[in-house]
Amino acid sequence: MILSLLGHLYGKIADLRNRFYDRGFFDAHSLGARTISIGNITTGGTGKTPLVAYVARILAERGEKVCILTRGYGREDSSKRVLVSDGKNIQATPLESGDEPFELAQKLLGKALVIADADRVAAADWAERKFGVTAFVLDDGFQHRRAKRDLDIVCIDATDPFGKREMLPSGRLREPIENLVRADVIIITRSDLSDIENLKFEISNLHPEVPIYTTTNRISRVADLESGETVDHDGSIHLTSSRALAFCGLGNPENFYALLRREGFTVAETRSFRDHHYYSQADVDELYISAKACRTDILLTTAKDAVKLTEFEFGSPCYVVEIDIEINDAEDFARLI
Repeated sequence: MILSLLGHLYGKIADLRNRFYDRGFFDAHSLGARTISIGNITTGGTGKTPLVAYVARILAERGEKVCILTRGYGREDSSKRVLVSDGKNIQATPLESGDEPFELAQKLLGKALVIADADRVAAADWAERKFGVTAFVLDDGFQHRRAKRDLDIVCIDATDPFGKREMLPSGRLREPIENLVRADVIIITRSDLSDIENLKFEISNLHPEVPIYTTTNRISRVADLESGETVDHDGSIHLTSSRALAFCGLGNPENFYALLRREGFTVAETRSFRDHHYYSQADVDELYISAKACRTDILLTTAKDAVKLTEFEFGSPCYVVEIDIEINDAEDFARLI
């Protein structure tokens, strides 16, 4: 009851804040270059990070100087501006930058700068002056209305679209569902894991003109954590026939485990840590003990987790599963971007 009341209050405050922006009482600032926001209406994992990388690649391949602006959740000093990557080299550690910005920096070397800064307006001004940026991608930007955007993309997870349909802290909604009318594009992620027809119908009733795209996750690469070398997972007897303990610190870990099973991995056991978890050797040792107790041969984890694991010693072989997205009507989406 108390959580529901707090959620009701949270929703009213979110609506009031949005109304102030809509009516010009709060200023929204141009970033000085074309800006695309990719965000959520809920907390937790919605598959947003792979889409940020996907959009950045589209822009880079069309000659734009791309910069990803992110808050860098979970980094050691959220008050600092951190140049995670200058587009050519990684300039920070996962602890300094946050795990997702570091993962994006690794994926997009040669294609995009990555900057972690709570003040994305100031960061954009700095990046434009220093690097000549021509296109910005706002990571987790739907609620960051202080930064103007030319395109507002919202990701909705097909497996849990609206988090009990209640506001924080009772549910996972950051603002009322009706505020999806601000979105220019809706992306339903993990669309192959749930029946999405009712969800598409609900979105269309709420926002009849909004384009709706769908994405599915796929494994693009599996690498050995220690060496970084690519391992052939497609049809590999070693990986797919080995009993695996899968672990991760994601907002929605069950989707990772479901993907592994769908791709043919023998997931005998799982271990889930809180989202953005920073590992210790004790965590790794406990994973090894669990793996032995469950008679598993290998460990599987995500690229987001792997950036925080390279300094530790593993008693069992550990493999990093890299995930990309496939989007329906990809050519049309690229034209829109």
